[in-house]
Amino acid sequence: MVSRVIPVEPFDLVIFGGTGDLARRKILPALFRRFCAGQMRGDERVIGAARAEMSTKDYRAFARAAITEFDDNDACAAEHLDGFLRQLSYVALDARSDAGWAELGAALRKGRIRAFYFSVGPGLFGDLAERLYQWKLADAQSRIVVEKPFGRDLDSARALNATLAQHFDEAQIYRIDHYLGKETVQNLMAIRFGNTLFEPLWNSQYVDHIQITVAESVGVGTRGEYYDRSGAMRDMMQNHMMQLLCLTAMEPPAKFDPAAVRDEKLKVIRALDPMTPENIVRGQYEGADGRPAYRDQVEAPDSRTETFVALKARVGNWRWAGTPFYMRTGKRLKARASEIAVVFKDAPHSIFGADAGHHRNILTIRLQPNEGIELGVTIKEPGPGGMRLIDVPLDMSFAEALGPDSDDFPDAYERLIMDVIRGDQTLFMRGDEVEAAWEWTDPIIESWQEAGDDPLLYATGSSGPDDALALIHRDGRRWREIRP
Repeated sequence: MVSRVIPVEPFDLVIFGGTGDLARRKILPALFRRFCAGQMRGDERVIGAARAEMSTKDYRAFARAAITEFDDNDACAAEHLDGFLRQLSYVALDARSDAGWAELGAALRKGRIRAFYFSVGPGLFGDLAERLYQWKLADAQSRIVVEKPFGRDLDSARALNATLAQHFDEAQIYRIDHYLGKETVQNLMAIRFGNTLFEPLWNSQYVDHIQITVAESVGVGTRGEYYDRSGAMRDMMQNHMMQLLCLTAMEPPAKFDPAAVRDEKLKVIRALDPMTPENIVRGQYEGADGRPAYRDQVEAPDSRTETFVALKARVGNWRWAGTPFYMRTGKRLKARASEIAVVFKDAPHSIFGADAGHHRNILTIRLQPNEGIELGVTIKEPGPGGMRLIDVPLDMSFAEALGPDSDDFPDAYERLIMDVIRGDQTLFMRGDEVEAAWEWTDPIIESWQEAGDDPLLYATGSSGPDDALALIHRDGRRWREIRP
């Protein structure tokens, strides 16, 4: 099965921070894959912009090396890469002075969609927005793309939104969260709102609880300096996990358009009950098997930064009254796995008796790895000897169900960058959404700081602190096993 590719309109894309790690690992390889897929017509310009002195020839060599290292699609022949590289150019500029901005203006073409990717720290967002305005490089049709973190608390998020709003309308600002670009995340909406089978059951009357897990097997690696100022709550829970919760819990939008979808997501955040200390656990990984502990990696022997968070959230509305959402995320866990599991209630009465055992339907949306959807159903165990029940999965792996070409579906950055060019904000966070998420998150972080407690230590390769198991066990439930 081959996905339908619709070419986008010709565009000029400027990557501020064009020599940085994000551009090297994600942005340039994503653009190249879209070029190979035929979504770019060949009349596009990708302009790298950074402080480093570099020629266009040097930048093309930089991009070639990045694509060779991080693109694993062998279907793109050498002639495709050469064609893509011809669309690249480079301008050396300074975000905090006028150096290079005239050259950037000369490189941009009239009559083209202009997109500006702020692949830099948020401290430069205001400077870049101001320079684009002063040099008249952005018009009403231009778009800017900003990466997280969208602030580190409510006050900084409001300040950041206000800074961008000085020169850009909300409709021009694309706050990118790569989790929303994943094929399976979008399929969550298709499953809910495109199938009569599920939506009538998607409420507290039939759903016992929902588990959202984003587990990583790696540690902080080279991100230690950033991560020690952030922690799992700011780095994952406030944005990625919150977005997964919103898509799972939101009401059906009136139609599938950016405003309607984001309105419903915002309602979920505003309906969240305040978090209480007994419903949240934070942890920090220890070293094992030659792998360093977190505090060794960040060279801070007394660091209280959490690398694991588990919590029980409640959405205070009619649909979800009484249904808990258990969420957990952490580093150095037993496997890399991300999933949303909707655990349905038991049948109101079992006709098979106590010997039949305990069985439940569970709908699992696997985000990574092995993207797919699994529905657990109860059947009779084959063979004689009475009615013995077993649970079996109805499993749709994308790779198996959609054929070998499913691997060619665009990854998150490919999809989201093309959505920017098309002007589709459905999968991007709105400013009031970001602020509402911080408004819920800030009291949690403040309570930790006031208490001054150390996070609970957990073993590398485990499922997290024992208290995280107790968080759900005391409700008579169990976490699903973290498995790849």
